[in-house]
Amino acid sequence: MSNVLPTIPRFYTAIAQWAGCVLYLLVYHKQRKGTLSRFIIIAATALTGLSLELILTGNWNGAPWILAMIGSAGLMYLFMLLCMDTSWLTVGYCFVRAFVLLELAASLEWQLYYYFVSSGMETGVLVEFGFMLVVYGAVFVCMFLLERGAAEDGKCETVQGREFVTALSIGVLVFVISNLSFLTLDTPFSGSVELDIYNIRTFVDLGGVAVLFAYHMQLREQSAKYEVNVIQNILETQYVQYKQSRESIELVNRKYHDLKHQIAALRAEPDAAVREAFLDAMEEDIRSYEAQNKTGNSVLDTVLTSKSLYCQKHQIVLTTVADGTLLNFMDAMDICTIFGNALDNAIEAALELEDKEKRLIHLTLAAQKGFVLLRVENYFEGKLKFEGGMPVSTKGDDRFHGYGVKSIRYSVEKYGGTVSISTEKNWFDLKVLIPA
Repeated sequence: MSNVLPTIPRFYTAIAQWAGCVLYLLVYHKQRKGTLSRFIIIAATALTGLSLELILTGNWNGAPWILAMIGSAGLMYLFMLLCMDTSWLTVGYCFVRAFVLLELAASLEWQLYYYFVSSGMETGVLVEFGFMLVVYGAVFVCMFLLERGAAEDGKCETVQGREFVTALSIGVLVFVISNLSFLTLDTPFSGSVELDIYNIRTFVDLGGVAVLFAYHMQLREQSAKYEVNVIQNILETQYVQYKQSRESIELVNRKYHDLKHQIAALRAEPDAAVREAFLDAMEEDIRSYEAQNKTGNSVLDTVLTSKSLYCQKHQIVLTTVADGTLLNFMDAMDICTIFGNALDNAIEAALELEDKEKRLIHLTLAAQKGFVLLRVENYFEGKLKFEGGMPVSTKGDDRFHGYGVKSIRYSVEKYGGTVSISTEKNWFDLKVLIPA
């Protein structure tokens, strides 16, 4: 590194690197791994490691300095990877934003400090350290408030390869241009005097932070639009399925109605014992069908009957205890969405079980202390991964799956309700609470 300028103390750089990582770990707190105590221990270890790495390489200049920065960047990424419960690409995306931000904080602090020193400000270790804390605090607090406002749910969008490469390219370009004058003054883009070098570094880093934040907001907007479109498609699909099921069930009802008249005619046939036994069995089947899924809500009746017929066909035991009159205040499409998706998810899990005796689903709909409680339980095998209290899709790319639960939550929240999911002893338990 050129000796034209006094360089930023390496310990200050380590603090900026650590603070940049912590900022995004706090912004995306719902994706943090483990307990708070685990996070504190890892964070303390990371600060120690970053400080030692940069202090021990404090005399490295030129190409060795670049190696030192690569090493500290690796420690930053490892720190975030150990603390974030998401893909390595998403962690890398957050790391790039943290790295460019810390470069801005370190550059701005040192530029302001030397400006005030040259203006006659008192110097000293305590003054220098206190100045660093004030500027770092202002930069990171402002960015935290900005980032938290953009991520109200405390989660970062899942990032794929293209988005990560784009962010990484921006980060590398910003780092190279902002630090070019510290490597050599013999380029068209290097500064020739102290003020130029400081300005180039600070303003390039500021531009990098702004570009990455704008890019992030664009990704969030695209993700939100995509999610709304998918949920809307699910809502419409469930409603179409409801109408189709209603037509099919009405046809079956007419068929059973006709059978009643046929039974009356058959009673005139001879061989009374055989005839009576056969007819009694048919009447019992009809009574069982008529009593099935009569909840007091025609929309819920249709959904449950449709799913029941499907379960019978695939040897799934579906039991329901439901008071459909509790749903009379809800829109038909929302009923279809909530119950249709909840049962579809349970049926999908049941079909994965090879042991047909374990294909069990139980649905309860009842009033509870001023709320409507829906509970759908199903037996499952395997392990589930949760993020933000919701299960992560097991189908691969979670951008294109998991919208069944999201559509349930979307419909429930329209009525001020909540959705919670838990697992215990191979039982998946979906609970929906809606104010009555």
